[in-house]
Amino acid sequence: MMRIVNSLLLTAVGLWLVAGMPAIGQNPPYRAPRAADGHPDLNGIWEALNAAKWDLEDHSPAPGTMWQLGAIAAQPAGMTVVDGGPIPYRPEALAKKKEDFANRRTNDPEAKCYMPGIPRANYMPYPFQIVQSPQGILFVYEYASANRFVNMGKPVEAGSDTWMVTNNGHWEGDTLMIDVTGLNGLAWFDRAGNYASDNLHVVERFTRVDASHLNYEATIEDPKTFTRPWKISMPLYRRVEKGAQILEFKCVEFAEELLYGHYKKQPSQ
Repeated sequence: MMRIVNSLLLTAVGLWLVAGMPAIGQNPPYRAPRAADGHPDLNGIWEALNAAKWDLEDHSPAPGTMWQLGAIAAQPAGMTVVDGGPIPYRPEALAKKKEDFANRRTNDPEAKCYMPGIPRANYMPYPFQIVQSPQGILFVYEYASANRFVNMGKPVEAGSDTWMVTNNGHWEGDTLMIDVTGLNGLAWFDRAGNYASDNLHVVERFTRVDASHLNYEATIEDPKTFTRPWKISMPLYRRVEKGAQILEFKCVEFAEELLYGHYKKQPSQ
């Protein structure tokens, strides 16, 4: 009987030791390199590589708004980046979204070279750069030379509504949290006409998960437009090619005909 008890005890101890040991070949949890203030170093050039720029939700391939360009302007298929189902529009807001989609060739703020707003700036088909310091973090976007400064000190209130908003940041563990307010309600979320009002509030999360990726999340709240808060999430990829840098894409001149062409003096008949 004593032998059986001892055998059971030895087996239990062995199982306890095995359970407490890391698996053979298992890598330790990733720890991001540290900036001067001890927080994760997010410096670098990053870019989203998904189809959220066309539509945040699931979508099939489709012709573009300029059918004359054929496949060059066509929209590829894409998987949703919205967590937990479709965007929860109020009925009247969904009707406006559908109207925006129908008129996206001329009404999309991107087509007009307006500032992209948040969160759209982070997943447009252009890279952006993060420049980090303890006092503040600068986001520099290639599209339209847009930029925003994230205040890492005492939070400040939005003085006015703008395209690139008021950004107050803080760290929660290894995650950069950004509280985004002061949105003007003119920016879209994508080329499909998804939008919000000037009552929009966004909370962003940037987490470095390995040497070449950030995990990006944005919680979106706007009681005027949506029935509940909702969230998008996606990876952002580090540009690692030699000499990677943000280049210029000052698109104003490309939008002049769209914006002002109808004011041209028409030739008399």
